Amino acid sequence: MPDRPDFALLTIGHSNQPAERFLALLQGAGVTALADVRSVPRSRRFPWFSATPLAELLDRHGIAYLPLATLGGRPADRALYRDGVVDYEAMAATPSFRAELDRAVAQAQHSRLCLMCSEREPLDCHRCLLIGRELAGRGLPPGHIMGDGTIEPHAMTEERLLNWAQRKSRQKRSTAAGADLFSDRPALLADAYRRRARAVGASR
Repeated sequence: MPDRPDFALLTIGHSNQPAERFLALLQGAGVTALADVRSVPRSRRFPWFSATPLAELLDRHGIAYLPLATLGGRPADRALYRDGVVDYEAMAATPSFRAELDRAVAQAQHSRLCLMCSEREPLDCHRCLLIGRELAGRGLPPGHIMGDGTIEPHAMTEERLLNWAQRKSRQKRSTAAGADLFSDRPALLADAYRRRARAVGASR
């Protein structure tokens, strides 16, 4: 059984895992409540991850199911898209998003809460690039449950994000990459978040 670091919240991507494996990952991390942060909580390819069967499975094993679609990465409001791609920073500034995130944080005060979306890799998913970033800004950096059951601290995920952005920078302008190493780290990280969001965010 993997260690259970004391994170305020956890995240996970269900990906294409069998229901039994997904449940084992939650149980191994000590999860007692799961918040579904998909904009549309259903899956045609993996129907056991649609809201109703998933909630029933979790209930049978003593895990609460909390639908939080307002935190989903595919907002219906067209104003939250820029050049056809969702703008996570614009989403994070909306009252509805902030209120729903408050609800998740409140739930985490009396349960071991895990936020679930579909992508296996945190850096491919808004649960990290949007929600995880906002939680970290509140002093509540999450832990990301990986496919092998380990829990990656959000700070480590951010290091991987920075490494990705620096590789991209070297590909485009190798002579300027060295200067980036001496730039302001928060600014570099903010830029990396924006670039990754543009690369993997939902489009209209």
